Amino acid sequence: MQPNKILIVDDDRIILDSLSEFLKLEGYAVGGARDLKSTLQALEREPYQLIITDINMPDADGFELLRVVKERYPDIVVVMITGYGTIESAVEAIKMGAYDYLTKPIIDDEIRLVVERALKQQSLLRENQALRRQLEQRYGLGNVVGQDYKMLKVFDLIEAVADTRTNVLILGNSGTGKSLVARAIHHRSQRAAAPFVEVSCGAIPETLLESELFGHIKGAFTGAVSDKVGRFKAADGGTIFLDEINSASPAFQFKLLRVLQERQFEPVGSDSTETVDVRVILASNADLAAEVKAGRFREDLYYRVNVVTVELPQLYERIGDIPLLADHFLEKYRNQQHKKVLGFTDEAKRYLQQYTWPGNVRELENVIERAVVLTRNRYITMDDLPESMLAAARFAEVNHEHKSMSLRRALEEPERRIIEAALRANRWNRQITADVLEINRTTLYKKMKRYNLEADPAAQVAESV
Repeated sequence: MQPNKILIVDDDRIILDSLSEFLKLEGYAVGGARDLKSTLQALEREPYQLIITDINMPDADGFELLRVVKERYPDIVVVMITGYGTIESAVEAIKMGAYDYLTKPIIDDEIRLVVERALKQQSLLRENQALRRQLEQRYGLGNVVGQDYKMLKVFDLIEAVADTRTNVLILGNSGTGKSLVARAIHHRSQRAAAPFVEVSCGAIPETLLESELFGHIKGAFTGAVSDKVGRFKAADGGTIFLDEINSASPAFQFKLLRVLQERQFEPVGSDSTETVDVRVILASNADLAAEVKAGRFREDLYYRVNVVTVELPQLYERIGDIPLLADHFLEKYRNQQHKKVLGFTDEAKRYLQQYTWPGNVRELENVIERAVVLTRNRYITMDDLPESMLAAARFAEVNHEHKSMSLRRALEEPERRIIEAALRANRWNRQITADVLEINRTTLYKKMKRYNLEADPAAQVAESV
């Protein structure tokens, strides 16, 4: 394991050398610099986890160095030292982002303890940044793939609404990516570091939904053997995503209306009121306006949640995005499966675009994952795709062709095949073929010319008989 690297900055050569020697004996890799210029050059050459800097330097003070480091190298922890410490300068250093502030003369035990704590702080910063990168990679806007104009409008809405407290309603069929959009909104907001809590209202029995969201106290109902914190409380400071809100009962809709208006609720069985700071995103796979007209969804709740609406198109409505999504999922699953699959054959891509995708993006992802797992080729072919999907794609293609052509054109190919088969069966004798087909010889000849059915040269003798 590589030792942590510490850069010491001090224009006093004696202090620089003695502090460097002490920290080297403690097991650290130590570098030195005597001014701002040489410090920045050292930071460009190699990474450091900790900087210990004097405030007084010939070309700039330690506060200037702290500002530059925080701007260019935010993951480096800075400890400041001076021989002329004051309360005001210490407070200023901490406000600007310094981890700690020490005065000379430096005591060995004190610097040893400060360095240990500062490096732990740096390790936590590095882990948090890595976690945020992973979260962005998994849940960020980059996972909502699309270049279709409908998706570009969705991206614009996400950017516009992300950093507000406004309620957002996401509408779309199952599998269109409502959860991904909700997470993208959360992770692009100032609440990104706070919890994101997802609840599928349709998957929770109606009798338990209120307890699940608002919590309950011990003894509130049979089986409530202890207090339970609800999902709204768990999401305090962050975002709660209520999926399939159209499935909520009228009684629950009434209670949800109050939460959206006041951000207050009572746990089941309790008289105490809980207050939360939570951003609410809701989703529905049904047309809520139609549900209101049918009397299944409260009108006042509908107008409360329908502040900003994000409508997700079905996959067949954005056919141009299918190759992009297929490549996106291919990259994801070939990395997971450690397989060197380079892409798709043109025929496989054609079938992917012909299929209507009733399960939308989720179904496409499942198909690509299956293909990556099963294929033994460098490129995914149509043989790697589910037979049921291929059959449906073929039917859709034929259906589309028939819808876009006249009856006459649709009958041409079957007619050509029947005439050719009859000609071959009768050794290309036109008269006999015409009699079999129950048409006159002139009509047969015109159809042969139309379909470019030339007589078999070997049958010319028979024709002349």
